[in-house]
Amino acid sequence: MAKPEKQAAVAEIVESFNGSNGAVLTEYRGLTVKQLQELRRALGENASYAVVKNTLTKIAAQEAGVEGFDELLNGPTAIAFVQGDGIVETAKGLRDFAKANPSLVIKGGYLDGKPLEPAEVAKLADLESREVLLGKLAGGMLAALTNAVYLFNAPIQQTARLAGALQAKAEQDPTILAGGAGAEAPAADAAEDAPATEEAPAEAEATEETESTEA
Repeated sequence: MAKPEKQAAVAEIVESFNGSNGAVLTEYRGLTVKQLQELRRALGENASYAVVKNTLTKIAAQEAGVEGFDELLNGPTAIAFVQGDGIVETAKGLRDFAKANPSLVIKGGYLDGKPLEPAEVAKLADLESREVLLGKLAGGMLAALTNAVYLFNAPIQQTARLAGALQAKAEQDPTILAGGAGAEAPAADAAEDAPATEEAPAEAEATEETESTEA
C-alpha cells in the first residue's frame, strides 16, 4: 500500500474512532464474506463493522487517543464502531452471532474512552435496550397517572352518585324537598301570633288602672 493510501486509510479509521461512543474489537478468522454481511446486519443501525489492518489501526488509535488496543491487534481484525445508544444492541448482536459462529472472537473494546474486557461486553449484551427501558418507564408512568386520575375523580364520582340517589328519592316522594320549605311557615305564623297574645294582658292592665283612677 502506497504512503498516500496508508494515510487515507489511517484517517478513515481515526474518523471512525472519533465519530463513535465505543468500539468492540473482534477476530473474524474463518468467517466467509456472506457471514460477515450477516453479522453487519445483526449489529443494528447504530453500528458499522469494518475489517482493518492491525498496523494502521495502531497508528489511528494513537492519533484518536484510544488506549488499550495495541495488545489486541493481532490476527484478522474487524472492529464494530458504535454510535449513540447502540452499544447494547451491538453487544447482543456480537454475542448471539458468536454463539452460532464460534469463529467470531470478541477480544475487547472501549466505551466512552474506557477500555472494555470481553466479559464486560458480555454484560452489556445482557442489559435491556434503551427502547425497552423507555417502554417500561412509560408503562410505569402511565400506571401512576391512571392511579392519580382515579384518586382525583373518586370524590366527584361519589358526589355524583349521592346527587343521583337524592334526585331519584325526590322523584318518588316530592315532599322530601317541599317539606323543608313548608316547615318554616308554621314557625313564622307562630312568631307572628306570639306578640298578639302577650299584648292582651297589657291592655287589660291599662284599662284597670284607668278605671281605678277615675273612681
